[in-house]
Amino acid sequence: MGPEVVAALADVVAGRRDIRRYRPDPVPEDLLTAVLESGHRAPSVGHSQPWRFVVVRDPAVRDRAAALADAARLRQAEVLTEDRAARLLDLKLEGLREAPVGVVVACDRRTPAAGVLGRATFPDTDLWSCATAVQNMWLTARAHGLGMGWVTLFDPADLAELLGLPDGVETLGWMCLGWPDERPPEPGLERAAWSRRAPLADVVLHERWPAAEGGSAPAAPTSHLRGPESGRLVGATDSADAQLAAPEALGVLDRVVARVRSLGTGAVTGGTLVLAAADHPVTALGVSAFPPSVTREVVLGALAGESAGALAAREAGLGLVVVDAGVAGGPVPGAVDVRPVGERGDLASGDALTAADVDRLVEAGRAVGRSAATSGLVVLGEVGIGNTTVAAALTAALLGLPAAEVCGLGVGSDAATLERKRAVVAAALERVGDVSSAPSRRVLAGLGGGEVAVLTGVVLGAAQAGAAVVLDGLAASVPALLAVREEPAVQAHLVAGQRSRETAHAAVLRDLGLEPLLGLRLRAGEGVGGCLAASLVLQGLRIRESLARTHP
Repeated sequence: MGPEVVAALADVVAGRRDIRRYRPDPVPEDLLTAVLESGHRAPSVGHSQPWRFVVVRDPAVRDRAAALADAARLRQAEVLTEDRAARLLDLKLEGLREAPVGVVVACDRRTPAAGVLGRATFPDTDLWSCATAVQNMWLTARAHGLGMGWVTLFDPADLAELLGLPDGVETLGWMCLGWPDERPPEPGLERAAWSRRAPLADVVLHERWPAAEGGSAPAAPTSHLRGPESGRLVGATDSADAQLAAPEALGVLDRVVARVRSLGTGAVTGGTLVLAAADHPVTALGVSAFPPSVTREVVLGALAGESAGALAAREAGLGLVVVDAGVAGGPVPGAVDVRPVGERGDLASGDALTAADVDRLVEAGRAVGRSAATSGLVVLGEVGIGNTTVAAALTAALLGLPAAEVCGLGVGSDAATLERKRAVVAAALERVGDVSSAPSRRVLAGLGGGEVAVLTGVVLGAAQAGAAVVLDGLAASVPALLAVREEPAVQAHLVAGQRSRETAHAAVLRDLGLEPLLGLRLRAGEGVGGCLAASLVLQGLRIRESLARTHP
């Protein structure tokens, strides 16, 4: 057919994507017919043509299908590891509602396999034939500028019932078809760092499967099934046993309330968000999707009462203290100035902070924490582009974990950014060596950041003053890990406000023996999750203080 046809086919194959976002414009009938005709021209074993195409345009049916997919997605998430479950739940399925056309590809298997040439020995070749029809449709849609998305997050029986399919007719999933509202440069799951395309050499074998004792065989596909969960932390009980409600009626919140009340600081009716901010040289290594200037913008927004953290604190009835622990561009007017003065490295090739700066920042934070404790709860918040890399490096060093297990996909990042982050953390760990049992301030100097050092001091100071400390995401929980390493008694003052999207956060909370109040998969830093949790804690305290008591 000529080199131009070969080149065009290569372009279409390379540009095929699983589209998730669609424009509402209708698909012309001639284009829909072209796509279906292409599917109908697919190869089929024994020329059986087992495919059936159910075209769905009714919005009500599409809505019911979307609801079935949402339910199936939640069920599958329950058996995945926490990180993979979060990523699954983030996948966009709105294409079921947005795409103007749905095409359910079904396989009519009612003909006995023995009666179809080629199926007697390979009974599933009818399904394989339908899969080739899907690929033909997908490539044809791409060639015409249409987008297609293959949704298989259904219980097949539920989808069959929705469409009235008879016994013996099985679905291969729902194909969303429409004009794309996105142009993914690479497959969505690869971009989301779910997995990477394996090199061709890793999946091509010659002559036969290599023997177990020699040769190189492809690795088994990765499984992300959830492993056994660690035991839940059992909190102390208190006078709630005598109240007109079942013990632990508020679940995890009751345990947190008991912890706060056990500190003996009297009635707690408010608190303070301590928002510490710093920039990091490590951002020059391409570990973040955002420029360092964003840190200063957020800090200025917080001081103006307009950032997410400041607004969350206000809504929760909390005060706000903003600490400049090294924001690029000079001191931030209105913030508490505790900026480091010594040299700062990029983790991979040099220490993050000098030992003198670590001591000064921790002690400054301790004073802030003691002061904030007078208002009630102390909530930790942080701002700092690149600080998830810093927090991941600290977590890996403190808990003895490899870089691959602590680095998560940051906001706005892609697979390439994640790989750079892992490489930086791996290089940093190799540089500092095994510091898992080293003093926390030494670890801070090697791998930390200004805001992490300040918040470590805040935890120590607040605990010293008898206050409960509400943690936020990973970068606002690692300071608690460092503080507990320095003073183990601090653990009794800690409350896990949330479990964030960051991969290492669950490991940090487990090491601290804390069960989070919230699991909203928040991407916001700035103490937003901590403020939301603090609001719950304050409500729980009011409920327990006012609840009637049983009569003896």
